[in-house]
Amino acid sequence: MTQSCVPGSKMPAVPSRILLGPGPSNVSPRVLQAMMQPMIGYLDPDFMLIMDEVRELLKAVFETDDANTLAISGTGSAGMEAGLSSLLEPGDTVVMCIYGFFCERMVEMATRIGANVVPIRAQWGRPFPEEKLEAELRNRTDVKLVTAIHAETSTGVRQPMSELARIAKDHDALFMVDTVTSLGGNRVEFDEWDADYAYSATQKCLGCPPGLSPVAMSRRAIEAMRSRKQAPSSWYLDLALLGNYWGWEEQRVYHHTAPVSMILALRQGLRDALTEGLTNRFQRHTLNAKALAAGLEALGLECVVPEDHRLAQITVVSIPDGVDDIPVRQRLLRGYGIEIGGGLGELAGNVWRVGLMGESSKAEYVLALLSALENVLPKEGYEVARGSGVAAASAQFGAAIPQGD
Repeated sequence: MTQSCVPGSKMPAVPSRILLGPGPSNVSPRVLQAMMQPMIGYLDPDFMLIMDEVRELLKAVFETDDANTLAISGTGSAGMEAGLSSLLEPGDTVVMCIYGFFCERMVEMATRIGANVVPIRAQWGRPFPEEKLEAELRNRTDVKLVTAIHAETSTGVRQPMSELARIAKDHDALFMVDTVTSLGGNRVEFDEWDADYAYSATQKCLGCPPGLSPVAMSRRAIEAMRSRKQAPSSWYLDLALLGNYWGWEEQRVYHHTAPVSMILALRQGLRDALTEGLTNRFQRHTLNAKALAAGLEALGLECVVPEDHRLAQITVVSIPDGVDDIPVRQRLLRGYGIEIGGGLGELAGNVWRVGLMGESSKAEYVLALLSALENVLPKEGYEVARGSGVAAASAQFGAAIPQGD
């Protein structure tokens, strides 16, 4: 018998969780409060001012003076598809640096567009070798676009961007970068990288619910987009049309019904990031990730990515031999209210992914997870020294506290 949805019926409440997976992350009360503001029309002059503010806040977080910004109504995958479908026409050549699950998603999208897709594959869990891109482009004269991911959510790798961007520019190609997991948690230097298109998502380091994809686009990319021979296959994700609505041109043109409450949430999330200070925010993410890694290693668990290229937002840890993936995650969720993620693609069943992003990047959450693992792992046949993980993480936190005279 199904439960009634009529007023007054008993429906299950949404449980409180500590979200330490690859996303979404926890949302701050300030952002939730922002979403509860009165509804306003998506063409109201006062809402246009809010959109203008969001554009300027996004410029600050993307660290750009010259790029145009907006927030696409959709998740990070919408930002990915908008960039590919707006910049590529059927037959255009795109070279894709592939080193994880979401890199492969780009291949699928660009193939559906009808582009000439050239994937260059490298080892998962390691940075993409820049010389592979140089070698590929040296033999080509027709490359319109090069793509890469700054923070590969599936592997926990932080990819250096500057050299990849330079190589693309040396070969007269546009450069597109995925910053879904890095924006607001790592420096995203759009201008410094000389990037052409970058996209992100609201539900990770920006501390908002899922539903928007912030993007930044260079003047060079806008020119390329507007000089294409035929319109993009996707009307909804056409960045030229979206830019007209977001005020890239002097006269705004209606495009779609914007998710007003989500844009209010994003405005608050961006304000919070800049109030905290981007440098302070990056340091917070780094410290919490170091403490987590120290705690995991004290429990005998191995981090997949070398420390020099390990993301502060996603820590990928190998599952010990003899331990099953899903039962551990279920015990954490049901017994402790803590969510962590499993592996994707070739890492499925072999790793756990622990996210410390935005509102979820807190010392108390690191200690809560390690304490829970100290109780859960022995029940799955993997013995650990009780208290060792928490002690190791606490030592990291203690070392970061300035000592008085």
